Amino acid sequence: MKTLIVVAHPDLSQSRINQAWTERLKRLPDTTVHELYRTYPDRRIDIRREQALLDGHDRIIFQYPLFWYSTPPLLKQWFDEVLEPGWAFGPGGEHLKGKEIGIAISTAGTEASYQPGGYNLFTIRDIAKPVEALANYVGARYLPPFALHNARHVTAERLAESEDAYVRHLATARPVSATDLVSSNG
Repeated sequence: MKTLIVVAHPDLSQSRINQAWTERLKRLPDTTVHELYRTYPDRRIDIRREQALLDGHDRIIFQYPLFWYSTPPLLKQWFDEVLEPGWAFGPGGEHLKGKEIGIAISTAGTEASYQPGGYNLFTIRDIAKPVEALANYVGARYLPPFALHNARHVTAERLAESEDAYVRHLATARPVSATDLVSSNG
């Protein structure tokens, strides 16, 4: 399975977590790491290039730090421009159908803060619903999210463990089933 990691960190050189993950993933076979902010510093996205990258991979992972309960701005722009009608959805838009889509995110908050009743009130799965909905809309299969919490306080040992866990996640994650969707909404 060919995997595309779309890294959307506005300043990857200043990120311990996303930079470490990115460097580790670059060494994996059948994995392409694509850094959006490095590729498009002017925010002018080459839509056809991006669509060709998507066509050439079976699994797409969006890797980013959680920004105000959402994606960084360039990733949102990328969704808006690259996932065009007639290409990603609608009549003739079946390029992503059957592919797997998932996220790998880092958060500043603790794991406990991303629980019902926690500081942020919602789980990562809840916060990531827009990407899950996107996957559904384009006919892709959604993978459970991978997350590393409390990013500002991660020790070197914990960071190395998270790299290994991320690689295992990529190797073992299976799409969320319709039963999972019903039980998580009920």
